[in-house]
Amino acid sequence: MSDGNEPRRTHPALTSDEIARVGRLLYRWTGMIFGENKRYYIERRIGDRMARSRIDDVTTYLGFVASHLEEREALINAFTINETYFYREEHQLQALSAEILPEIVRTKRPGDLVRIWSMPCSTGEEAYSIAVWLLENWPLVDAYNVEIVGSDVDTAALKHAQEGRFGTRSLARLPAKVVESYFEAERGHRRKIIDDLRESVRFAPANIVDRGTLTGLGRFDVILCRNLLIYFDDEARRLAVGNLFESMNPGAFICLGHSESMARITDRFELVRLEAAIVYRKR
Repeated sequence: MSDGNEPRRTHPALTSDEIARVGRLLYRWTGMIFGENKRYYIERRIGDRMARSRIDDVTTYLGFVASHLEEREALINAFTINETYFYREEHQLQALSAEILPEIVRTKRPGDLVRIWSMPCSTGEEAYSIAVWLLENWPLVDAYNVEIVGSDVDTAALKHAQEGRFGTRSLARLPAKVVESYFEAERGHRRKIIDDLRESVRFAPANIVDRGTLTGLGRFDVILCRNLLIYFDDEARRLAVGNLFESMNPGAFICLGHSESMARITDRFELVRLEAAIVYRKR
């Protein structure tokens, strides 16, 4: 261990065995695939965490992270990818307000609960986009008790989401009128989402390959799970999709990323071709 007061920003050269061990740990904890082809990415993030933990030896660090839950959480956070912005894959939001929710509420009464889950929600843009879009584009938004839940395995991203502060890049695709209506200006071209909207979205940690972290969230009418399954292998995809299936009400809809498909994973979902998007429905 280092005796310095400040963590050293060194990136250790890992052996092939160490790369494989890191990959096995991350796969077991998250379902994500990391191997030799991501060597630089792995070494950089392992090096950062070793420096912060003041541990110089890779083997010692891997033993430490395997037995300390807080460091495991921090390492998982370091490896997650939070590429997102408001109104990402807008065509799915169009389908949500124009076709999916009208079908969902067809069997509900005014005031009934409608539950929407954004998983992964990253730093909040994904979940808040749903709330903003519905306020702007679904005339019946006030007729039902709409509950939006955002979840992610990255607890640091969730903390950012709960704060509700965003930079210019995150807001770039929003119409100016929407930005002015729902975001308060702060220093440095940053904006904070208004309190009423921030408090309307609930955030909770969840791991899509760990059923135990999902049971407390209940079941949903709509799930947006976009651009996550591409990081999994076939086995992890089947596990994740099984957990998503169990988290859905009968007849619920799920939206995947544009390059993702249920076809090679399971036959438990029906493909539905909507005017704006292709989605899946629980049989």
